[in-house]
Amino acid sequence: EVQLQASGGGLVQPGGSLRLSCAASGFNISSYTMSWFRQAPGKGPEWVSSSNADGGSTIYTDPVKGRFTISRDNAKNTLYLQMNSLKSEDTAVYYCTRQSNWGSRGKGTQVTVSS
Repeated sequence: EVQLQASGGGLVQPGGSLRLSCAASGFNISSYTMSWFRQAPGKGPEWVSSSNADGGSTIYTDPVKGRFTISRDNAKNTLYLQMNSLKSEDTAVYYCTRQSNWGSRGKGTQVTVSS
């Protein structure tokens, strides 16, 4: 059974940092592009970033470029998202997905940026 579980969210002040983790089970992430999405209250899902199978190629949505970094440890079957210089508009539930398939998301983690 494919399972994805994000963790590492929390409450942080504007300008702060968080590192999200996504533990995968039931498949090897080393064979897949992996992605992060987020969903703010009352809004639809927004793609944030993707990493190809070996981590050598990464892409980001414009609002997070230069602030967020996606990475992966294929040996640990875990995906990460380092988030720096956080803004209030980054407040959302964050999910990881296999490839860019929103339907594959598992448990998300809440990120709240507020003073």
